[in-house]
Amino acid sequence: MLSRLQRDATLELVGLMTTFDERRAAVSMHGIPRSLVAAQAAAAGLPLWPVPLPSPCPNEVYAARMQALVTRARAEDVTAVAFGDLFLADIRAWRERQLAGSGLVPLFPLWRDATETAALAREMVDGGLRAVTCAVDTARLAAGWAGRAFDHAFLDALPATVDPCGEHGEFHTFCTHAPCFDVPIDVAVGRVTERDGFAHCALSEAVCEQHGPGGTNAHR
Repeated sequence: MLSRLQRDATLELVGLMTTFDERRAAVSMHGIPRSLVAAQAAAAGLPLWPVPLPSPCPNEVYAARMQALVTRARAEDVTAVAFGDLFLADIRAWRERQLAGSGLVPLFPLWRDATETAALAREMVDGGLRAVTCAVDTARLAAGWAGRAFDHAFLDALPATVDPCGEHGEFHTFCTHAPCFDVPIDVAVGRVTERDGFAHCALSEAVCEQHGPGGTNAHR
């Protein structure tokens, strides 16, 4: 989505907004460390706009934290917020209701028919996107899908009942490289654990080690 927004000459991008579990310093939905999300923002040349949330998060707290973000955005002359939703009309309608009267226009640059996501997934891979599957819904995919690269082999093997872009929440990915990144993000893929109906793959920043004088760097 970000690459597409960057190609739109009518838009000026000012930041990337993400919600975090404030206790774990990780993305609320799938546990990606905040440091990795910050690395994505840096690679894209944009500041991160974090929204810290408690866990569990009561609706009134969520609404208050998001209102604070809206207030900041309007104070900085932001006029729109873009979302990566593809075809779920109820989610789009909910976002539109939340921003109604705020002065922020919701944008959906990837919006399309549900039958078109297979082509979109292939287009993203062919365009240079690299990602790893960080979480899967074990009611829809086996836990072994967590930690796999999001590539043509992944798409070829997906069951027909799973949306190729994971729009129903079947899987979530972490993008390590894209046309909008100045540099790729080097991640270490850790063990897979299961909780709350999801298999989560631990991702962390890869660590470089120098192997003696004249040696080469290795990653673990």
